[in-house]
Parts: sequence; C-alpha cells; structure tokens
Amino acid sequence: MPGKFLECRFFEQSSGNSPVKEWLRDLPKEVRQQVGSDIQLVQREWPVGKPLIDGFGDGLYEVRTSHDGNLYRVLFCIVDSCMVLLHGFQKKTQKTPQDDVKLARRRKKLVEE
Repeated sequence: MPGKFLECRFFEQSSGNSPVKEWLRDLPKEVRQQVGSDIQLVQREWPVGKPLIDGFGDGLYEVRTSHDGNLYRVLFCIVDSCMVLLHGFQKKTQKTPQDDVKLARRRKKLVEE
C-alpha cells in the first residue's frame, strides 16, 4: 500500500535564494533528471527506506542518488506533509561530511520556526 503523497518545496534563504534549486541547475542534465526522479519517487511512496533514503535522526533525511559512479545527496525534512529540500551536494567520501549535515540542520530549524 503506497504511503502518503508529499508536496515538495525548496528551502529559501531570507534573500529569496534557493540553494538546492541553484545546485540542481548547475548539475549536468542527466544527473538533474535522476535526482529529480528520485525525489518524485520519495514524494509518491513516502515513507521510503534504504537504499533510496537514509536518516540522520531528529527528522533529517537524505535522498541518495547514484549516477555514472557518482553519488549525490539531497538532505530534507518533512513539515506538514511537505518535503522541504534543505541542502544538495555531490558526495565524495564514504561518510557524509558533518559540515553538510550541520548546514541542513540549521536550515531545518529555520523552516520549523
């Protein structure tokens, strides 16, 4: 039985910039399409587990996309049945960099206020 459909929005800074949207625009078209497809799958099938989704605790999750041997991550939280895309990056090490997790947690606090 499918889960609940999630709306989706991008985190916006007070300046109106959306870091995840800007990051996605800079990716090659094929990567952007794969990341977008994975996000849509999460929207349709939530709750989803590994390998597509992993969690960092306290309501912070990541969409895990692999394309052509490269790893991409979009960190997000759920607020009122809405998937809020907080931070995106290309993963270059085995472990997710703590600076990326900390940045996503700061943004998560802002959207939950």
